[in-house]
Amino acid sequence: MKIAVAGGSGRVGRYVVEAAGRAGHDVTVLSRSTGVDLLSGVGLQAALANVEVIIDTINTSSTSRAKATTFFTEATRHLQTAGAAQNVDRLVTLSIVGLERARSYGYYTAKLEHEAAARSGPLPVSIVRATQFHEFPAQILARTQMGPFAVVPRMKIQQIAARTVGQALVDVATKPTGAQIVEVAGPEAADLVDLVRTLIAHWGQRVVVIPLHVPGAAGKAMRLGAMLPTPDVPATGPAFSQWLNSPDCPTRN
Repeated sequence: MKIAVAGGSGRVGRYVVEAAGRAGHDVTVLSRSTGVDLLSGVGLQAALANVEVIIDTINTSSTSRAKATTFFTEATRHLQTAGAAQNVDRLVTLSIVGLERARSYGYYTAKLEHEAAARSGPLPVSIVRATQFHEFPAQILARTQMGPFAVVPRMKIQQIAARTVGQALVDVATKPTGAQIVEVAGPEAADLVDLVRTLIAHWGQRVVVIPLHVPGAAGKAMRLGAMLPTPDVPATGPAFSQWLNSPDCPTRN
């Protein structure tokens, strides 16, 4: 099968490329480095020649509702239009568990618009909603640490390895279940503050973590478990403690 991966050099996309290649699929990466601009559509139609499935793992660093919404909806519109022109069979889009329960957070609102844009196009769509990644605590620490202190939001998550999500996306792309939305989650629920502290201890560093109660409805929802998966979602490893000792865990500079 020929698979195109939008965002194929990103946090999850690179694992999608790896898993698809390992399974013997022909993989095309859709990125500026390969001559494709998803926001303008330049180079996209040619890159989708003979592609059967598009896996969309695109992301933006902006948490602005307006900017993130524009990014996701424009890129998705181009994927749908160019994919239909090249007779692509379907689109598989990566999203986040619990968006509708914390929709007042701007980035999550943008991701809901991302899902809506995917569903509104001509290609059939499967949406894979994942819980936050094992890599998330390191991301939060990088953003919030100031010297020996880090301010970390209280948030209940059931974290999963990005590598596991990459494999799940390939599975959905190559073995359709018929479900429009599929959830994937890790084996253990925890508070983000505790995960950051565990990561710091693993690195052998001394950083004082200051828990932050994010104000507003979205902050309350995230503290109370809005981003946890539905109860019947099967848990998929590795656990965070196992992942910490894997090559995928980042080292601290």
